[in-house]
Amino acid sequence: MIKPELPKFPTLKLDVGQRIPASWDFDIGVSLILLVPEAERNALAKSPWADVLKLRLADFPATSNPIVISGPKGTRTAVAFVQDDVSGFKALSQARKLIAPLLAERTRKINVISLLHKAQAACVMAEALVSAAFSALFQLPKISGETPDKPPLAAMNFFGEFDAADFRYAKATAEGNNLARWLTHLPGNYLTPGVYRDFAEALAVVEGWEADFYDLDRLEQLEAGAFLSVVEASPTRDAGILRLSYRPKGSGEQPFALVGKGICFDTGGSNLKVSGSMLGMHGDMQGSAVALGTMLALTRLTFSHPVDCWLALAENHIGPKAVKCNDVITALNGTTIELINTDAEGRMVLADTLALACREKPRAILDYATLTGAVISALGQRMAGAITNRRQWVEPIIQAGEHCGERIWPFPYEDDYDEDLKSDVADTLQCRTAGAGDHIYAARFLGKFVDKDVDWVHVDMASSGTHKGGLAHIPTDLQGFGVRFGVEWLSRIAQESR
Repeated sequence: MIKPELPKFPTLKLDVGQRIPASWDFDIGVSLILLVPEAERNALAKSPWADVLKLRLADFPATSNPIVISGPKGTRTAVAFVQDDVSGFKALSQARKLIAPLLAERTRKINVISLLHKAQAACVMAEALVSAAFSALFQLPKISGETPDKPPLAAMNFFGEFDAADFRYAKATAEGNNLARWLTHLPGNYLTPGVYRDFAEALAVVEGWEADFYDLDRLEQLEAGAFLSVVEASPTRDAGILRLSYRPKGSGEQPFALVGKGICFDTGGSNLKVSGSMLGMHGDMQGSAVALGTMLALTRLTFSHPVDCWLALAENHIGPKAVKCNDVITALNGTTIELINTDAEGRMVLADTLALACREKPRAILDYATLTGAVISALGQRMAGAITNRRQWVEPIIQAGEHCGERIWPFPYEDDYDEDLKSDVADTLQCRTAGAGDHIYAARFLGKFVDKDVDWVHVDMASSGTHKGGLAHIPTDLQGFGVRFGVEWLSRIAQESR
């Protein structure tokens, strides 16, 4: 059984210099990344190996980008043609394409040389390269007696105008993402709600967070019927809501709140999943893993504002005690809910968790959940969907996603959608019986458990949690999407006047 201990994060020595290294600075095991302005490819003439590079690049189509060739002293050289305004997703995607072939050659050191005219573009690419390296070097858990083969890369040296590059941010967000991917990758029998709680509380001790666990006895006293309805058939009573609190010194303001759906396995309950759709349901806790990863990244960055992280930890089982369609249950805030589909359990555990978080009067709430198939139908699997109760945040959400490289696209939050959630026997339906737009209806349902004076952003990451072959700087199918956005978004709204 997995022990509640922090995974081993990669380490890299990062140095910045001004002198472009000469050919004699290279030896076996040292690779080169050369950043060249896309609009002025003749800038390659400024390279110490201009003649050799020109000859070897001539074998490639003009549209090739990046290009990997044999460089000085036979070292692997990756040449990237970079846009002056490169940022976000494009920078991260380009970085992965540069890092991957060099790691495949088992390079021990990478020298990055910038011939770019704009220092900002150089710094953006440097941060992206470091993020990509940390992501590629990280080893997801494997239940095996084999000793993991550790990649040899130990250092990255940057030559050019890289002084303003924020490597601390790149490392912190990469560690948060790696933690999220590590947790999500674990099999369901290795990450039960109880083991998850043990792990998170052990991490809290290391990071200096406070921990408070709402077990089932406590949730029963609070009459958190929405959460409890999901765990009725669970064979163990290890489910609950875990609150982790980050409190920087000298800050007495109200906390921001991160909320994550932590369904460690989802059978569908009485609406049992069929035809292989249960495969992969150990990953239905990815929202909570991203919330926890975001908390870790903020802590690493010494975020100057308090943050609470609420993890809804549970499993959705089938059994004699499982709730049924058309059952009516009462949530923590008193709202009565008519159940329509027990496989829509995520919004049930989130409902009570959001209501509980609102009792602390948070400055704002950001929740993550692999919640609906509808958002996949709407967006594919390249970006996440978002819904907010603050219309003025729609464009800033898009901008924040574009800047950090984790793209988010908002959907409407209009109250007339509630007409389709009317119940004859309860305050609201849990969801509709059929029809499109479930990601919007899910958000309208969740909004009933968020106080009207609390700013709230809901991220449905079912469309971004996985992508075959990797995406942006992440080399694995499992994305851990949302850590960079969480850090970016909370940093932005923290600067706003209340």
